[in-house]
Amino acid sequence: MTRFAALLLTVLTGFSGLVYEVAWQKYLATLLGSHAEATAAVLAIFLGGLAVGYALFGNATRRLARRAHRSGHGPRLLLFYGGVEACIGLYAFAFPALFSVAQAISLLVPLHAGLGFAFDVLLTVGLIGPPAVLMGGTIPILTLAPAGDLQHATRIHAWVYGFNTLGAFAGALAGGFFLVPLLGLDGVLYAMGVLNLFAGAMFALLDRFGGRVAPDLVDGEESPAALEGFAGYAAVACLGGFSMMAVQTTLNRIGGLALGASHFTFAMVVAVFVLCIALGSLSVSLLPRIPPLIIVGSQWLLVVFLGWLYFALPDTTYYAHALRMLFRDESAAFYPFHFAAFSGALAFLLLPIGLSGALLPLLFHHLRREVGTLGAVAGRLYSWNTLGSLLGALLGGYVLLFWLDLQQVYSIALAALVLGAATLTVLVLRLSPMGVAAFAALPGLLVLFLMPEWDPQRLAAGAFRMGKAVPSSFSGPDEFFEKRSNAKILFHVDDPTSTITVREGKSEKDETNRTLYTNGKSDGNTVFDYPTMGLAALVPALFAENLERCFVIGFGLGVTTGELAALEDTREVHVAEISQGVIDAAPLFEAANLGAARAPKVTIHRSDAYRALVRSEGQWDVVASEPSNPWVTGVEMLYSLEFLQAVRERLAPGGVF
Repeated sequence: MTRFAALLLTVLTGFSGLVYEVAWQKYLATLLGSHAEATAAVLAIFLGGLAVGYALFGNATRRLARRAHRSGHGPRLLLFYGGVEACIGLYAFAFPALFSVAQAISLLVPLHAGLGFAFDVLLTVGLIGPPAVLMGGTIPILTLAPAGDLQHATRIHAWVYGFNTLGAFAGALAGGFFLVPLLGLDGVLYAMGVLNLFAGAMFALLDRFGGRVAPDLVDGEESPAALEGFAGYAAVACLGGFSMMAVQTTLNRIGGLALGASHFTFAMVVAVFVLCIALGSLSVSLLPRIPPLIIVGSQWLLVVFLGWLYFALPDTTYYAHALRMLFRDESAAFYPFHFAAFSGALAFLLLPIGLSGALLPLLFHHLRREVGTLGAVAGRLYSWNTLGSLLGALLGGYVLLFWLDLQQVYSIALAALVLGAATLTVLVLRLSPMGVAAFAALPGLLVLFLMPEWDPQRLAAGAFRMGKAVPSSFSGPDEFFEKRSNAKILFHVDDPTSTITVREGKSEKDETNRTLYTNGKSDGNTVFDYPTMGLAALVPALFAENLERCFVIGFGLGVTTGELAALEDTREVHVAEISQGVIDAAPLFEAANLGAARAPKVTIHRSDAYRALVRSEGQWDVVASEPSNPWVTGVEMLYSLEFLQAVRERLAPGGVF
């Protein structure tokens, strides 16, 4: 009974953890911005805190259990974990006040550009680092506390990991779709704080009924040979974390191309990913026995499934369109449509991502007799896996996208999985490293160099913007894309923030029309949108008392910037553009934007607009903002009260927004 109650409470802790992550990301957009660097920094700090927590609490659990056992008393691990949960809850209540202090400090320190961002990242470490470390106590403490004996250790560990991840799945959906809109950011934190305090009290109560931990779970010693062997398994866990986080980043971006880059899409993709991992972990608990071939074979099977997925992903934009045509644009169909999309993604990803979720429980099972106590084994494995996830978030979700496209990031993730599977084969089956290396080299090279490129006509089709079905909507992807490929693609790139595409076609009057697409959504063209973009500059210029200093939010096609720079009274025009791809595509629109990117008056800052405006020097005579739709992830900040207050504070007397 104690074990079952502890597992149910673990669902609540996983739920609150993901809701915290959703809320923190939105809070910190006003401190760090909404650009790729900010997103990567928050995720890296969260994952880094978890990794530190896994390691620290793994060692702490071992020391507590050994000390209690040798003194003849129970280790009181559930009471210890109840205290950890209570600390998380109390921190949640304090977070809004701490965040306000961090914001004030950030604005008081006169740093610029990179130094200012680095300083704000340090503030963010202080804000979300401590609770993230505390959250890292779940797996190592609860792996040992309810285990009872070594025979049941693998099953208990798989249950703890699986139930905690099931809670995270529910938190990803509830946080993104319901709780933040319903309660607001402060309200969400207070609600989750109450949840953590309740969980802490219940764990403390369960400690009164918890049994003693068996001696064989706490008295294992780590020989040098065992530690040396663990290094290989740590590498496998790290490679697995890197690969799956890079894959998740790719799936998030493709989800945006297929369904629209909204926070609903992001929440749904993360929820599917987390649910599959949870089901994969729980499936390990159902196995009556786990021979070495299952451990090795599961990872090679994961490579096969993700290799197949590589060829299927470009067509997801078509299938999302076909699904939407069944629901149309009815408001009442919003939740049924997203539920259907969620179900389709789950069916698509269940096997490959589920296999990745089985990796850590399988490694834990293999190592449980060899390397010290269970809590330490779990803590180390998850610490290395989370460190790999951190690298996957930073490299696969940010750094590599400065030079590579999504398909290449996915290929690198697949190659890392091949390396991990080969390493695991050597360790578990005790085969010749040279033989396995030769066996793994061929598929690894094929993955990296011979995989076909993804078709940008399919990826950036923007079919989610179509409100009505066309004759080819249900004819299959080949016919659908063939009939939509009348526009020529001049430019296509995946940058750290967005997928940017430029198409050229003809208008009804046979005019050449170039369109800029951001994540498959049109954000302006040279024919139909030209008057709007030009007037966004000229109308405020008519009303402003002075025109010397102008600030433009979003370069886009550059028309607004070019019109302002062409005015005689303008001395300088500063532009905040979040996407490097948009900046790189600027030469394709020079005929329409008067050569804005090369104009001597123009300075382009690759930055989140809110952060660039708050950190800017002096006051502005004109601030011109033509943001994308409010549903687009990251853009909502440009419609917020904080943004409008920042604009008013930085307008010169007689200035116009």
